[in-house]
Amino acid sequence: MFTVKDFDQMAQLGITREEVMQQIEVFKTGFPFPDIVKAATPRKGIRVLTEKEKSSAERRFMHFNGSACKFIPASGAATRMFKRLYELADSKNYDDIFFRDIRKFAFYDDLEKTGVFNTEDISYVIKKLLESDGLNYGQLPKGLLKFHRYDNETRTPFEEHLIEAALYARSKDGKVAVTFTVSPEHMELFKELAEVKKREYKVRYGCEYEIIFTTQKRSTDTIAVDLDNNPFRLNNSELLFRPAGHGALIENLNELNFEVVFIKNIDNIPKESYFKENCRWKSILAGVLIEIKEKIFNYIERIENDFSDSLVSEILNFFETELSTTFPKVPDELVKDFLKAKLDRPIRVCGVVENLGEPGGGPYLVRDSDGSVSPQILESAQLNPDDSRVKEIMSGATHFNPVDIVCSFTDHHGEQFDLKRYTDPETGFISVKSVEGKTVKALELPGLWNGGMSNWNTVFVEVPVSTFSPVKTVYDLLREEHQ
Repeated sequence: MFTVKDFDQMAQLGITREEVMQQIEVFKTGFPFPDIVKAATPRKGIRVLTEKEKSSAERRFMHFNGSACKFIPASGAATRMFKRLYELADSKNYDDIFFRDIRKFAFYDDLEKTGVFNTEDISYVIKKLLESDGLNYGQLPKGLLKFHRYDNETRTPFEEHLIEAALYARSKDGKVAVTFTVSPEHMELFKELAEVKKREYKVRYGCEYEIIFTTQKRSTDTIAVDLDNNPFRLNNSELLFRPAGHGALIENLNELNFEVVFIKNIDNIPKESYFKENCRWKSILAGVLIEIKEKIFNYIERIENDFSDSLVSEILNFFETELSTTFPKVPDELVKDFLKAKLDRPIRVCGVVENLGEPGGGPYLVRDSDGSVSPQILESAQLNPDDSRVKEIMSGATHFNPVDIVCSFTDHHGEQFDLKRYTDPETGFISVKSVEGKTVKALELPGLWNGGMSNWNTVFVEVPVSTFSPVKTVYDLLREEHQ
């Protein structure tokens, strides 16, 4: 199946032959569907905080003296954001809202400078916006596109995230750590903008930035196969390895050495006037995380020093009421080690939003391989569309995942967990792509907030929809929160 040249290619990427063979086997067998017990709802699985609980969580984070970092996946190109415009270029449809409201877009002035509005050819306008002889927005990452216009400036999502981070992820000594995952071809563009904004925002917001750029590791790429599950070869006879989706970013997250990490997508950022409410909720989620972490550390210490039947009952009640997790019957001689292992793992608090029809995964309660039932975020692609029971559970789902996560992966000794030990390799996606005019099957690793964090202790907290303002298409920039 493979040649010496193939093994050299794998070695250069840092991928072993065994990994490749395992991936090919997954193409043949597929991924098993998760065993869903029920949708997580405010009745079971999602915490809806009282005003008292919100205030208490805010205060807890306000008194937090540890290190914090904001982690933002930002490597994807904006091509899909402009899918409709590529279609318009062929249709000659002048009546589209994009052209009626074109002056409202923050990039309008830059587009006007190209002289493009001297013509009435809409395909030429779109070409100047999207292609390399114009603004090149079709190939740039979302993080570098102009999203918002202010009286004296325009801002990209990259800039807005830096500003937002200064408002809630600042350490007591005034340092703000922000990590962006970017693609290698755009690294220099991000770095150039970062150098300018670090100096400007230091003066404006009174903080010192630590901006970290990281790229998705090639060692996490997965092999592509043809429709017969044979390794796909490019026209130059090389094997095709593809980025394995955002689940591969667990490697990047694993390199961060902070006590609290906030995770948010690059395109989910409104104008600055919305930051006050957003930052309040980040503080609330972080406060809930710190409270849960303190309780877990206390239980681990008590297990080690004062183990008893009453403590077992107390811990089981904690898991059920605060972590929405239940366990199967465990032999008495294994209970102590079992509970300690379940407590001693990374923690995440996930903000979830009432389901308003937006795309995204949802919160569910899922039966694990050991018989436990725990909270998990699942994408619709992971669910069995032919199972009537699953369809009924999905129809009763009330919330979805906006990727608003606060997490901690230091243990009770202050040591970092190895996050790769807490993923579920049985979770992933197989998709169909076109490469060099041929159809290939591609494999994505467990999603970062799906299987990539499946063995973390998880809490779902309802957050208001006002904290969620994604830009999936260029038309979303016309929404109020971006105007």
